[in-house]
Amino acid sequence: MSSNEARKERPLPMSLPVDVPGSEALGLLSRFRVEFYECLYARADALFELTDAVLCADGPVKTLVELSLAAEHRRGHGALYAALDRGWLEPVRLRRALASLPLPKAADGRIVLAVDVSHWLRPDAPTSDERLFCHVYGRGDRSSDQFVPGWPYSFVAALEAGRTSWVALLDAVRLGQADDATQVTASQLRDVVSRLTLAGHWRPGDPEILIVMDSGYDIAYLSHVLADLPVVLVGRLRSDRVMLRDPGPARSGPKGGRPPRHGGVLTFAKPDTWHHPDVTTSTDTTRYGTAEATAWDRMHPRLTHRGPWLEHADEELPILHGTLVRLKVEHLPGDRDPKPVWLWSSAVGAMPADVDRWWQ
Repeated sequence: MSSNEARKERPLPMSLPVDVPGSEALGLLSRFRVEFYECLYARADALFELTDAVLCADGPVKTLVELSLAAEHRRGHGALYAALDRGWLEPVRLRRALASLPLPKAADGRIVLAVDVSHWLRPDAPTSDERLFCHVYGRGDRSSDQFVPGWPYSFVAALEAGRTSWVALLDAVRLGQADDATQVTASQLRDVVSRLTLAGHWRPGDPEILIVMDSGYDIAYLSHVLADLPVVLVGRLRSDRVMLRDPGPARSGPKGGRPPRHGGVLTFAKPDTWHHPDVTTSTDTTRYGTAEATAWDRMHPRLTHRGPWLEHADEELPILHGTLVRLKVEHLPGDRDPKPVWLWSSAVGAMPADVDRWWQ
């Protein structure tokens, strides 16, 4: 049987979108499967059937040899290992195929991307190349955190509205020993936004793409290097951080001198350093009770020549204005007492609707 004939007989073990007719969704998935097959340049049939086996497995896959027993994998386990050892997939073409698929969007129609690092833990694989020590968080007790050998992957995914954990994965890169996660993320986001623009998902005049991230990222640096893109970044900050206001009106003294670049300090842990907020909102939620958001406009971090800013050692570091948001909810599921969450957005002049969109 030829590879094309075998491909036509394969099932479609993929989810169908709920907001489009069944025939249209089936055609969409069929075209994607054809495009995915064309991305496989060596051992294509075995790799394609291996993908089907992963998608159709009844439970979590613990060993590769289990996949050779799946009905969708029609070859022996020897072909499976040979495909993984000598097969080849063209990642650039696969990324373009993923970007061409229908994209989930937020309720207001804008694209929302999330970036994160996820670890594939490999503690029992000492012969695997380029393993790193991955930080694994303990549940509730930071003293139980540990470092486990594995492979960290940087992901970019598109989020949809509502309470759901389904995402559209758009890019994944394995981090190496010499890689800087912030630099890799910046390159990833630039490439993803470029592919989404070429695919027609974003056009001039559309709302800016919202990119959300956790506190492990240098959001200030990312906002600087991605300033030419139509994006707004929102990231969580640690509760021990400080932010700076703009300096007040310059006062001319008898000795003159350079005007100050920074104003007063807003310390997250010291309410007496907070000045009057520019935006305050209150929202009733079903899971968290009343959510109160407080936002201060034109707040900026104090940058130092460390980390990714080392490349700018010969120049004065910029002033990166944004919006600082403090979110306080009434309770968490299970009646836990929540701590405030601090966010920083690369946008300024935010309206109440913008602040609510960011924390939601």
